[in-house]
Amino acid sequence: MFQDFNLNPAILKAIDELGFKEPMPIQAEVLPVLLSQRTDLVGLAQTGTGKTAAFGLPLLQNIDPKNRSVQALVLCPTRELCMQITKDLLSYAKYIPEMMIVPVYGGASIELQFKSLAKKPQIIVATPGRLQDMIRRNRIDFSNVQWMVLDEADEMLDMGFQEDVDAILEYMPKNKNILLFSATMPVEVEKILNHYMKDPVRISIGQRNSGTANVRHNYYLIRASERYMALKRLIDYYPSIYGIVFCRTKLETQEVADNLIHDGYNAASLHGDLSQAQRDLVMTHFRQGFTQILVATDVAARGLDVNNLTHIINYNLPDDIDTYVHRSGRTGRADKTGICISLVHVKEKHKIKAIEKQLGQPLERALIPTGRQVCEKQLFRHIDNIEKVDIMRDDIDDYLPIVFRKLSWLTREELITRIVALNFNRFLDYYKDARDLNVDDTKDNKKEKKEKKPHDDSNKVRLFFGLGKRDHIKPNSLIGRINDVTGTKDIEIGHIDLKENFSFVAVDGDKAQFIVDCFADPQKNKEGIRVEITTGEPKTENKERSRDNFHEDRRRRDREEEQHSRRSRKESRTSSKKDKKDKRDKKDKKDKKRKSKEKERPEKKYGKRARY
Repeated sequence: MFQDFNLNPAILKAIDELGFKEPMPIQAEVLPVLLSQRTDLVGLAQTGTGKTAAFGLPLLQNIDPKNRSVQALVLCPTRELCMQITKDLLSYAKYIPEMMIVPVYGGASIELQFKSLAKKPQIIVATPGRLQDMIRRNRIDFSNVQWMVLDEADEMLDMGFQEDVDAILEYMPKNKNILLFSATMPVEVEKILNHYMKDPVRISIGQRNSGTANVRHNYYLIRASERYMALKRLIDYYPSIYGIVFCRTKLETQEVADNLIHDGYNAASLHGDLSQAQRDLVMTHFRQGFTQILVATDVAARGLDVNNLTHIINYNLPDDIDTYVHRSGRTGRADKTGICISLVHVKEKHKIKAIEKQLGQPLERALIPTGRQVCEKQLFRHIDNIEKVDIMRDDIDDYLPIVFRKLSWLTREELITRIVALNFNRFLDYYKDARDLNVDDTKDNKKEKKEKKPHDDSNKVRLFFGLGKRDHIKPNSLIGRINDVTGTKDIEIGHIDLKENFSFVAVDGDKAQFIVDCFADPQKNKEGIRVEITTGEPKTENKERSRDNFHEDRRRRDREEEQHSRRSRKESRTSSKKDKKDKRDKKDKKDKKRKSKEKERPEKKYGKRARY
């Protein structure tokens, strides 16, 4: 119980109103130490485990409210976390009227922050960048600072504030005590611990660099092209979802959020390109529950403190395992459970084992629900909403007789059917023919995919194309040319035989003449590629034909290729001769024109030079 820690009665009254009954594990370990002695301390615990109260209550207990000077500095990585810590500390100090707590962060009016600092607060909560600016302007007197708190130290250093944090620590008085709290303990945090802290008390809740035990971790194997479809299906499968979707880039974040909003979901984006006013509005709506899904980047979401999140969705797996730990720590807070979902491409599957090793718990492979499963989940939710709807009798009683008369012709079953269909039809229509999005990554399936089926060209016609290997052409690009010129992708194409100066392509017999006609049209075939139907039967893959037929077919194809090769060389020579003749004619014409101009030019007459 918090009463056992001998806290100030004013603090006890405030936290009792907030519903604080039993201290959380980190609080139960840290409070007795900081309330009984002045010491440096390192607290290792996951985000959302109650670290703010663990350092905030001792600060309020030990600070003299009548002394109007800065006695404690709390440093945190982001403005959102800065505002959240300030709000929490103010709620703990509700009944200590002399206590003043001021947030200092970037993106807000610096003039207003100057005015707040001029009132000489006892506690400043700040981000490193803006605090450095205040120090350079000599706006804050830190000579009486007794406590300095580094909250979310690992995130702060990961965001590139190493130099700022070092400069601030050097600027502070030597006789201060440092309290460092972090979810993980990377090398950079260890350096601060070793360089600036003196024999700190170490308190660790849970395993070092591990995840929250209250979070269940699932991953879904998907194809990269179906990532967004899988996200939508999971959101539909969890209709009561209240969570964050993490993306890698600002562009991807905005794109996913825009697509969700366009598809009718209650979503918003949070990334670095938003102004402070826009960020505040987005977070206000999200905290109040008006926004159901927040799509965010890691940098923008750092320090977010939102209660009751049910799901964290990794749209992409992060490159850094510590980032995964921080993401998953957004849910499962205050002894509540949560789910961390990861959409994993087959090529990213190797990352799963590394994450499992870091977390100390397995990531369960789950299957993306089918369209029928999604419809069943949505139907049950719709029925639950009908059962639990609040009926305001006083407001609707006057209208009910009219409604009863209007619907009296319907039976009970028909009425229920129509009510269900009213909001449920769109899911039935959307998932009517929904295909399975799960990826089978078993070895047997991979072998089947690798086995190439032989081309059956028995009913196809061979076409000659005046493009070959010397034109840097490949089968895929040749198919692309056919699709572009014909304007369709429905033509079935068989074996493609690339030669040095030309190629043979087996196509559906019904489409052969159509392809030739399309390539004969200069409007469609702007490159002037020559295409014609070859004589004889197309190349077949019938392995049962006799040896004589095989050699005869081979000799026939060789003769055919030689004829086309001779024709190509002849055309090339003819074209070369024609080009040379055109050049000569052009030069003769130019010379003739120049001579005619010289004849028309009047002769210049020069007088005799005068002699002196």
